[in-house]
Amino acid sequence: MSLATASTQPGRTRRRPADVAGLGRVGAGAFMAPALALIGLFLIFPALWTIYLGMTDYRLTGLAAGDPQLVGLDNYTDVLSDAAFWRSLRLTLAFVLLSGVLGQTLLGFSVAWGLRRLRPWAKTVVETLVLAAWVVPTSVGAFLWLALLDRRDGTLNRILDTPGTAWLIEYPMASVIVFNIWVGTAFSMLLFSSALGAVPPSQLESARMAGASTWQQLRDVVIPNIRGHILTNTLLITLWTFNTFSPYLLTAGGPNGRSEILPVYIYRTAIPGGQLGVGAAISLLMLLINLVIALGYMRIGRERKRSS
Repeated sequence: MSLATASTQPGRTRRRPADVAGLGRVGAGAFMAPALALIGLFLIFPALWTIYLGMTDYRLTGLAAGDPQLVGLDNYTDVLSDAAFWRSLRLTLAFVLLSGVLGQTLLGFSVAWGLRRLRPWAKTVVETLVLAAWVVPTSVGAFLWLALLDRRDGTLNRILDTPGTAWLIEYPMASVIVFNIWVGTAFSMLLFSSALGAVPPSQLESARMAGASTWQQLRDVVIPNIRGHILTNTLLITLWTFNTFSPYLLTAGGPNGRSEILPVYIYRTAIPGGQLGVGAAISLLMLLINLVIALGYMRIGRERKRSS
């Protein structure tokens, strides 16, 4: 009698899975122990420590630094009643939507789609230029953009003949949004290039022979074949953009908090502000927002699989 039959008949005891590796419970536990220890040390312990700090008045200086006291949920109620937190959250959502979900995704797909028609040498040049923005250290990239947007001798002012325009002061959010698109487009380009390579050429050829326009080919052939890649790209870009700290290198959250996204808000609260307990509370709220976003994308993915 087969294992599947034996496990489904009533009154029969389900057989345990075979120990293919031959390690036994003790051996398997010893084999997994180092990995579990690392997970506990670098993931679980910091998470628990953050939860604890978020319930204290811990500060970096003063009496609260030497003898922090438990304050329960006071930090969370203070943060949720702070107008600066909600302004920072709104800026973060706009930043994620415009620079990540729309900017990087659409531009990365457009570059990947356009590369298909280029000659090999031209394709190599374009890919190199796009990848250069991704692999260059963030501090170096920020320095280049500071030189580009400088109000006195900035390259952009010279090109546009707009001397004296302070782009980082007058348009801080627009500046960091464009900067983040420039930095992160390469990932979407690489992912979509791989996805487009898996689209059956016969389907595209059939669509062209039927007289389909480029938009119709994208809508009816390409997008249905790469929906999973689109979802994966959007999820990763959303989480990475939500947690990025790089805009701080351009504007430091200013002027007057007009570009203070959540990671920058947490940093300015916890480090220069010294309120480490409040910063930990905001970090936990940010973690919960990330979790909600990830679960939302996973639900969309499951529904797509059921419908396909």
